[in-house]
Amino acid sequence: MIGDFSESDFSLDALDRRLLEQLQHDASLSNQALAERMGISPATCLRRVRRLHDSGLIERQVALVRPERLAALQGHGLTAIVEVSLDRQGAEHLDAFEARAVAEPAVQQCWRVSPGPDFVLVVHVADMPAHLALGQRLFTQDANVRNVRAFFATRRAKFEPALPLAAG
Repeated sequence: MIGDFSESDFSLDALDRRLLEQLQHDASLSNQALAERMGISPATCLRRVRRLHDSGLIERQVALVRPERLAALQGHGLTAIVEVSLDRQGAEHLDAFEARAVAEPAVQQCWRVSPGPDFVLVVHVADMPAHLALGQRLFTQDANVRNVRAFFATRRAKFEPALPLAAG
């Protein structure tokens, strides 16, 4: 059960998909502008978007900061993709590491993966000393962490947060 909806009694129609597509590309539009773009009334648009939020389908709306513009203002920072393997993979061990990882502000994404490492993290820190401090907190102090491999990003060629929507 998500919000006031159970997954079994919630479905997406073509308008919902079009709204989600538009909102994934620009959620800053006013309800009026979104309604005009969709060719529907503002009341219908507002009701549909609220329904998508209430169902839990829209998790949240955020501003995406352009890294190269931010870098020009405060320094480049350091982004790393980190593979983490644990010694023990019982549910309680995986859950414990995951809870610690997601609590770290520097961890932008945390994925449990299979096969291969147990986790893949995307982290962003100010510099190498901050990365080393994160490694100390998250990896070195955890006796269950067996192996860590970090890959440092040199250039972001693509970042697309929009999920593909299946045709109705």
